[in-house]
Amino acid sequence: MGKRQKTADDFIHHLYVHMNDVDHFVIYSGLTFKQFVSSVDPIPNLLLLKHNYDDGSFNMHTQFDFVSNDELANFAKKADDAGGDLCWIDFIHEKDLNQLMPTEQAELLYISHKREPIYSPFFSKLQNRYIYYSSENDKMTKIYFRYLNDSEYLVSNLFNRFIKEKEGNVGFWRRKSKDAIPALDPIILKAYRPFAKEGVLLSLYKLEKQNNSYGVELRTLSDYDYPDEVWDDLNAILKQSYDELIKIT
Repeated sequence: MGKRQKTADDFIHHLYVHMNDVDHFVIYSGLTFKQFVSSVDPIPNLLLLKHNYDDGSFNMHTQFDFVSNDELANFAKKADDAGGDLCWIDFIHEKDLNQLMPTEQAELLYISHKREPIYSPFFSKLQNRYIYYSSENDKMTKIYFRYLNDSEYLVSNLFNRFIKEKEGNVGFWRRKSKDAIPALDPIILKAYRPFAKEGVLLSLYKLEKQNNSYGVELRTLSDYDYPDEVWDDLNAILKQSYDELIKIT
């Protein structure tokens, strides 16, 4: 009997990634805001450029709502359920918002409308590390990274969180120590950046015949211009042989 073809449900998670290293942004599909916040370094504050959140604070100078660090956990719980588009830029201190010139505020409005900056996505006054834009209708999240290595850090932490959750479900006597739980190294993931530049589907699953081991199948999807189309064709895509396999042991 031939080996059964895996379907979408046989995997733990699927993530579409398309990197533009020249302009320092990455498009994801299969990533929620809550997952993003849980997978990156702590974010100080968020200036909300487009949102459906009613509990934020208000900055009089820019006329934008913002979320302070101590409100971030509550915001993360509600943001994914709020629907619509979400756009924000991180900043260090509110006093820095009050230094923004009208032209700089206009640039922020442009970003929230066009999903791209007029000039640079990184503002010296705000010292922002990211610009984040997600669209529920388009099933995509576009993130500008000041440090592009943060993109691999994000994906590795996301997948490692799924692995920890999976390993946490084993029986008591089979439970592995924390040190024994396999983890995806972002340095290893960076070696596959050429795939991300083409557009790639990353599919995480547990290897059946190897205890405590996981795999990430990579399938290049250079023919897909819109991330939402990937999910419509997911099972057909998975029937194709993967281009590379990353083993996590």
